[in-house]
Amino acid sequence: MSDPKNTDDGMPDFSGVTSGASTTAKDPAEVYETYTVKPGDSLSKIAKNKYGNANLWKVIHEANKDRIKNPDLIQVGWELRIPAKPE
Repeated sequence: MSDPKNTDDGMPDFSGVTSGASTTAKDPAEVYETYTVKPGDSLSKIAKNKYGNANLWKVIHEANKDRIKNPDLIQVGWELRIPAKPE
């Protein structure tokens, strides 16, 4: 019977390798909820409803700055991305 440590099958010996975590991946993709703007909505009202804090309207604005040029002017029917509540 041959010694398994002395096999010459052309394969590298990984018997001494220990596990570990490594990645080149960027941060995990941001997950958003979608919200449709209704009559009477404002970013602060949406933030109050979604996060319990009207002052977090800037989080919603930042996630939608490609669409919202003026945070005081949002339009009924717009689909907004609502990020997870900041910790």
